[in-house]
This record gives sequence, C-alpha cells and structure tokens, in this order.
Amino acid sequence: MSASEPGTEPLLAVGFYERSVHEVARDLVGCSLRFGGVGGVIVETESYEREDPACHAYVGRTARTETLFGPPGRAYVYLSYGIHSLLNAVCEPEGDAAAVLIRALEPRWGLEQMRERRGPLADERALCSGPGKLTEALGIGLAMNGSPLTEAPFELRAWSPEWSGVEVVPGPRIGITRATELPWRFCAADSRYLSRPLRAAA
Repeated sequence: MSASEPGTEPLLAVGFYERSVHEVARDLVGCSLRFGGVGGVIVETESYEREDPACHAYVGRTARTETLFGPPGRAYVYLSYGIHSLLNAVCEPEGDAAAVLIRALEPRWGLEQMRERRGPLADERALCSGPGKLTEALGIGLAMNGSPLTEAPFELRAWSPEWSGVEVVPGPRIGITRATELPWRFCAADSRYLSRPLRAAA
C-alpha cells in the first residue's frame, strides 16, 4: 500500500486491550503505530498468554515480568538476546499477564529517520520487518517499559478504510522453542513487509 498522511482514525483506548490477547493480536493488524511521529501500519503480531510456556509470565511474577501483570494498554519492552528491544502491548484485565508482540510494520511515516537509525537501506521493506528492527527504526528502547500506549510518544490508531478488504491470516509463531504449534501469529495476507513468510498451521 502507498504511503499516506497520518490518519484521523480513532486512537485505541485502554478498553481495546482489556480483552482476549488473541483477539487483540488479530485486531492490531491493520492499525497504525507511531512513536514520536515515526511509524507505520502493523502487519504482523503474535499473542502470548500466562499459561503459555513461551510467555515470560509463565514463570510467575518477577521484576522482569511485573509490567505483564499490570494494567492493560501498557508497553512491555524487554531486551532480546541482550541486543534488541522488543515492543509488546499488555492485554486482558490487570493480573492476567498476557501481551501481544508487535513483529512487523509497513513503514509509512518518518522513513528518513528510520534510515538514519537503521542505516541507509536500499529496500524499505527491511526497515521494520522484524520486532527488533521496528523498535530500532522507531527509536523505542527499554525506558518505555510500562509506559501507556494510549499517550504520547505512542500513537496507536484503529484501522483505516484502505484496510477494509485485507485478510488477517493466523499461523504458528516463530523465533521461539516452546509451544511452536499454536497458531497465534497473525499476519496481513500477502504483505511484503512480514518478518518471515507465513506458513500454514499443522
């Protein structure tokens, strides 16, 4: 899809996140995410719930997972492999400990800033095609852990009309070693901005 000016779609309120984490993960695909005015359209997510062995909250309440147990609509940002900050949206009622990992964006706004942070990449597809890439491109770091997604510098907005015909397809999650069979990865069908091509559930 072509680039466009920031829309006037409704901002996502806390109630959007205070639902089943799997519903939120599906519904976030097609929503816009901006951080300090830089961002794009979400094309790939993954959902994680408390009883899921791949979820950080599976081990219980710790200093690292405290944000997951907190109010919905907050950012859960953690360091992956000591290198990449990954952005998650805390979901479900407080105490349930569930979150959606934002895996990929179709870059729309602030591409030059993204390239300054990620390097002079020739292919814009590579700017945000992965959870670590997109946080680097948008400038989201660990300091944002626990911050409300409903307030600046975050700006998440509902689907725009151009997404009315886009199919959201589920499939197995990637980049994990536990519960890999669960179809809790949600992707915009035929998007060229996914972190990895979607494969069908077994």
